[in-house]
Amino acid sequence: MQETLKIGLAQMAPIWLNKAKTTDKIMDYIHQAGREDCDLVVFGEALLPGYPYWLSITDGSAWDQQDQKEIFAHYSANTIQIEAGDLDPICRLAVEYELAIYLGTIERPMDRAGHSLYCTLVYIDQAGQIQSIHRKLQPTYEERLVWSMGDGHGLRVHELGRFTIGGLNCWENWMPLVRSSLYAQGEDLHVAVWPGALRNTQDLTRHIAKESRSYSISVSGLMRRSDIPTDTPHFDKIVAQAPELLSDGGSCIAAPDGSWVIPPQVGEEGLYTATIDHLQVRMERQNFDPSGHYSRPSVTQLHVNRERQSIVKFSE
Repeated sequence: MQETLKIGLAQMAPIWLNKAKTTDKIMDYIHQAGREDCDLVVFGEALLPGYPYWLSITDGSAWDQQDQKEIFAHYSANTIQIEAGDLDPICRLAVEYELAIYLGTIERPMDRAGHSLYCTLVYIDQAGQIQSIHRKLQPTYEERLVWSMGDGHGLRVHELGRFTIGGLNCWENWMPLVRSSLYAQGEDLHVAVWPGALRNTQDLTRHIAKESRSYSISVSGLMRRSDIPTDTPHFDKIVAQAPELLSDGGSCIAAPDGSWVIPPQVGEEGLYTATIDHLQVRMERQNFDPSGHYSRPSVTQLHVNRERQSIVKFSE
């Protein structure tokens, strides 16, 4: 079994709120990762088609405002529907390069009636199969104005060579019980995806690595004022309030002892790569294993509901 993995951190800006053009850019990065013989490439949170930056700078919480409705409608029209095959071109590239992919998306699923939006982390395996669709459990602060709450269905891990990989969206990584649900499934390669902020990745990435004695990856997006397309609804209003840099990146990898493999990368787009070795996991588990020899299931246990939630159940 493959002991090492080559990881690609794709720190990129979307073609903001444009599903087709952002998909093309993502595919360009997958081609690059494939040419560099990566086994896994990871993209930031909500990258396809982008994070809802307008909320904090255009009074997004104002009730029943026409401009907010119009921006949301544009956002909704550019989200992905997995059932409709929106990720099929990306899945085909996974097959072409035998490359696994973690991709942050905004999903508009038909199993929730087709209009509510979810911040969804998708895992595609090296055979091009979608293996998990994890909808963010708890959108953070203003995100709740546009994103719905997910469920535990996607709290799953996947085998990749010798490694067991799992992933979470943004501030889910601060939730101890949610992290523990992945640790308990044997996770030893943790993926955290973010819209992009050094302040989020510089401490927590190393904390997760040391807590779990696993490799810990954070992958962030990047977003500049110049990345806002001119055809965005209410472009002038958004640009007038937007800072030059809305997300500064911060993608990085920490080893199981908490040391940096790739320190946080700030302010630049790019594909950052490193090779990791499962031997380092086994060495660090000698003295601490949070779900194994250093756990006390006779005293504390965690219950996880992985049922996909729905408002209706039909009996024919």
